[in-house]
Amino acid sequence: MKIFNTFTTVFLVGILMVSCKQETIQGDYFGEEFKISRKASKTSAPFDGITGKDSLQTQIVGEIKEVCQAKGCWMKVQLESDEEVFVRFKDYGFFVPKDAAGKKVVMNGAAFYEEMSVEDQKHYAEDEGASEDELAQITAPKKTLRFEADGVLIADQP
Repeated sequence: MKIFNTFTTVFLVGILMVSCKQETIQGDYFGEEFKISRKASKTSAPFDGITGKDSLQTQIVGEIKEVCQAKGCWMKVQLESDEEVFVRFKDYGFFVPKDAAGKKVVMNGAAFYEEMSVEDQKHYAEDEGASEDELAQITAPKKTLRFEADGVLIADQP
Protein backbone atom coordinates (compact mmCIF):
# COMPACT_ATOMS: atom_id res chain seq x y z
CA MET A 1 0.00 0.00 0.00
CA LYS A 2 2.88 2.36 0.77
CA ILE A 3 4.26 1.92 -2.77
CA PHE A 4 0.82 2.69 -4.23
CA ASN A 5 0.54 5.92 -2.18
CA THR A 6 4.04 7.00 -3.20
CA PHE A 7 3.33 6.30 -6.87
CA THR A 8 0.00 8.17 -6.70
CA THR A 9 1.61 11.19 -5.00
CA VAL A 10 4.42 11.38 -7.58
CA PHE A 11 1.90 11.02 -10.42
CA LEU A 12 -0.34 13.79 -9.07
CA VAL A 13 2.60 16.16 -8.47
CA GLY A 14 3.75 15.50 -12.04
CA ILE A 15 0.31 16.31 -13.46
CA LEU A 16 0.13 19.47 -11.34
CA MET A 17 3.51 20.66 -12.63
CA VAL A 18 2.56 20.06 -16.26
CA SER A 19 -0.83 21.78 -15.91
CA CYS A 20 0.74 24.86 -14.28
CA LYS A 21 3.48 25.19 -16.86
CA GLN A 22 3.75 28.76 -18.10
CA GLU A 23 4.59 29.60 -21.70
CA THR A 24 8.30 30.21 -22.02
CA ILE A 25 9.82 32.20 -24.82
CA GLN A 26 13.52 32.07 -25.49
CA GLY A 27 15.00 35.30 -26.80
CA ASP A 28 16.72 38.56 -26.00
CA TYR A 29 15.50 41.30 -23.67
CA PHE A 30 15.84 44.96 -24.56
CA GLY A 31 15.18 47.52 -21.84
CA GLU A 32 14.05 46.09 -18.50
CA GLU A 33 13.70 42.34 -18.08
CA PHE A 34 10.29 41.14 -16.87
CA LYS A 35 8.36 37.99 -16.12
CA ILE A 36 5.80 37.08 -18.77
CA SER A 37 2.32 37.20 -17.31
CA ARG A 38 -0.33 34.59 -18.05
CA LYS A 39 -2.56 37.58 -18.80
CA ALA A 40 -0.34 38.90 -21.62
CA SER A 41 -2.76 39.80 -24.43
CA LYS A 42 -2.44 38.76 -28.06
CA THR A 43 -5.27 41.08 -29.13
CA SER A 44 -6.23 44.72 -28.74
CA ALA A 45 -8.46 43.88 -25.73
CA PRO A 46 -6.37 45.96 -23.26
CA PHE A 47 -7.23 49.07 -25.31
CA ASP A 48 -10.99 48.51 -24.94
CA GLY A 49 -11.20 50.06 -21.47
CA ILE A 50 -9.01 53.06 -22.25
CA THR A 51 -10.52 56.48 -22.89
CA GLY A 52 -9.07 59.92 -23.42
CA LYS A 53 -5.62 60.32 -21.92
CA ASP A 54 -5.82 57.13 -19.81
CA SER A 55 -3.24 54.36 -20.05
CA LEU A 56 -3.05 50.80 -18.79
CA GLN A 57 0.01 48.90 -17.54
CA THR A 58 -0.05 45.55 -19.33
CA GLN A 59 1.79 43.06 -21.51
CA ILE A 60 1.07 42.49 -25.18
CA VAL A 61 2.28 39.70 -27.48
CA GLY A 62 2.49 40.10 -31.25
CA GLU A 63 4.61 39.93 -34.36
CA ILE A 64 6.99 42.73 -35.29
CA LYS A 65 5.98 44.08 -38.71
CA GLU A 66 8.34 47.05 -39.02
CA VAL A 67 11.27 48.56 -37.15
CA CYS A 68 12.74 52.05 -37.52
CA GLN A 69 15.57 51.61 -39.99
CA ALA A 70 17.38 54.73 -38.77
CA LYS A 71 18.04 53.58 -35.16
CA GLY A 72 15.57 50.88 -34.10
CA CYS A 73 13.79 53.49 -31.97
CA TRP A 74 10.21 52.36 -32.74
CA MET A 75 8.38 49.37 -34.13
CA LYS A 76 4.97 48.38 -35.44
CA VAL A 77 3.51 45.19 -33.97
CA GLN A 78 0.70 43.14 -35.50
CA LEU A 79 -1.74 41.58 -33.04
CA GLU A 80 -3.79 38.41 -33.57
CA SER A 81 -6.86 40.67 -33.89
CA ASP A 82 -5.28 42.07 -37.12
CA GLU A 83 -4.75 45.44 -35.48
CA GLU A 84 -1.42 47.21 -35.42
CA VAL A 85 0.19 48.86 -32.39
CA PHE A 86 2.81 51.57 -32.72
CA VAL A 87 5.50 51.03 -30.06
CA ARG A 88 8.08 53.44 -28.68
CA PHE A 89 10.54 52.77 -25.89
CA LYS A 90 10.36 54.45 -22.49
CA ASP A 91 12.51 57.56 -22.19
CA TYR A 92 14.17 56.68 -25.52
CA GLY A 93 16.23 54.43 -23.23
CA PHE A 94 16.81 51.47 -25.53
CA PHE A 95 16.45 50.38 -29.14
CA VAL A 96 15.70 47.10 -30.87
CA PRO A 97 17.60 45.47 -33.75
CA LYS A 98 16.66 46.88 -37.14
CA ASP A 99 16.32 43.34 -38.53
CA ALA A 100 13.71 42.17 -35.99
CA ALA A 101 10.72 42.26 -38.39
CA GLY A 102 8.88 38.95 -38.56
CA LYS A 103 9.77 37.88 -35.02
CA LYS A 104 7.45 37.29 -32.07
CA VAL A 105 7.66 39.94 -29.34
CA VAL A 106 6.36 40.30 -25.80
CA MET A 107 6.14 43.90 -24.61
CA ASN A 108 5.80 45.16 -21.05
CA GLY A 109 4.60 48.73 -20.46
CA ALA A 110 1.74 51.16 -20.96
CA ALA A 111 -1.03 50.84 -23.56
CA PHE A 112 -2.86 54.00 -24.66
CA TYR A 113 -4.47 55.79 -27.59
CA GLU A 114 -2.83 58.73 -29.26
CA GLU A 115 -3.84 61.10 -31.96
CA MET A 116 -0.77 61.34 -34.16
CA SER A 117 -0.23 64.74 -35.72
CA VAL A 118 0.38 65.19 -39.44
CA GLU A 119 3.96 66.24 -38.65
CA ASP A 120 4.66 63.06 -36.64
CA GLN A 121 3.04 60.86 -39.29
CA LYS A 122 5.29 62.41 -41.92
CA HIS A 123 8.36 61.98 -39.71
CA TYR A 124 7.69 58.26 -39.24
CA ALA A 125 6.82 57.84 -42.91
CA GLU A 126 10.18 59.42 -43.82
CA ASP A 127 11.90 56.94 -41.47
CA GLU A 128 10.15 54.18 -43.44
CA GLY A 129 11.42 55.62 -46.73
CA ALA A 130 8.15 57.08 -48.04
CA SER A 131 8.19 59.01 -51.31
CA GLU A 132 7.26 62.70 -51.64
CA ASP A 133 3.90 61.67 -53.12
CA GLU A 134 3.17 59.40 -50.14
CA LEU A 135 4.13 62.18 -47.71
CA ALA A 136 1.81 64.62 -49.52
CA GLN A 137 -1.14 62.25 -48.92
CA ILE A 138 -0.77 62.65 -45.15
CA THR A 139 -3.14 65.52 -44.40
CA ALA A 140 -5.08 64.72 -41.20
CA PRO A 141 -4.32 63.57 -37.64
CA LYS A 142 -4.80 59.85 -37.03
CA LYS A 143 -5.93 58.01 -33.87
CA THR A 144 -3.59 55.06 -33.23
CA LEU A 145 -3.10 52.23 -30.75
CA ARG A 146 0.13 53.08 -28.94
CA PHE A 147 2.38 51.34 -26.48
CA GLU A 148 5.30 52.68 -24.46
CA ALA A 149 7.46 49.70 -23.63
CA ASP A 150 9.81 49.68 -20.67
CA GLY A 151 11.01 46.26 -21.78
CA VAL A 152 10.61 43.90 -24.73
CA LEU A 153 11.49 40.26 -25.27
CA ILE A 154 12.15 39.36 -28.89
CA ALA A 155 11.89 35.63 -29.51
CA ASP A 156 14.75 33.74 -31.14
CA GLN A 157 12.23 31.93 -33.34
CA PRO A 158 9.47 33.70 -35.31
